[in-house]
Amino acid sequence: MILLFAIFKEGDLITMEILNVQNLCKTYGKGEAKVDALKNVSFSLEKGEFAAVIGKSGSGKSTLLNCIGALDTPTSGSITVDGQDLFSMEEEQRTIFRRRNIGFIFQSFQLVAELNVEQNIMFPFLLDYRRPDPDAIDEMLELLGLGDRRSHLPSQLSGGQQQRVAIGRALITDPKLILADEPTGNLDSKNSQDVMDLLRQASRRYHQTILMITHNENLAASADRIFRVADGLLTDLKGKGNETLS
Repeated sequence: MILLFAIFKEGDLITMEILNVQNLCKTYGKGEAKVDALKNVSFSLEKGEFAAVIGKSGSGKSTLLNCIGALDTPTSGSITVDGQDLFSMEEEQRTIFRRRNIGFIFQSFQLVAELNVEQNIMFPFLLDYRRPDPDAIDEMLELLGLGDRRSHLPSQLSGGQQQRVAIGRALITDPKLILADEPTGNLDSKNSQDVMDLLRQASRRYHQTILMITHNENLAASADRIFRVADGLLTDLKGKGNETLS
């Protein structure tokens, strides 16, 4: 089923719902080994919002991100991205939709070692048999501060530079949603702050909707919205009236 995305007016501000999660449950195992990783989680994000999900290891935050990114299948509930119900699609259709509409930033960077900076940023286009706009690549390299590194291989970059390449790769296709999985987990405090600044800039400059999971509450504090996951339950700590969502 295809749901229409919501567009409504708040004063002079027009908002567009990009992500809607309703009654999401994820259960692993059966009987005594049964684990309820997510319990009736519901929330939504609008275009341009930068949200952070915090929680202890094993709380369910990574499971939440994997389900939203269609890397894992929920037990029940629904997830719509830009009005498209992810799990009403056939697998091949969902894979294509994910590639074109959801950008991923991982803690381990996951760059292609044999490709240089420019080629790694272009990689999503190559997977989709599309040709990127050279001007858009130049603009992205400038935003990332990597113009003089465009021909370098990942092994010739620092950890912070590699993560900036990963951010550029996620941004370059102008996805509806960016999912960031502990994007500062392998970085020192200076590079962590630089990555956060870059994500905030992307949210503002390109109106990107970003959902980031992190264990670092200080970094999460700069997000527009903050959710906490504990024992599979999601609570809204900052934004939209601080309501409890599940």
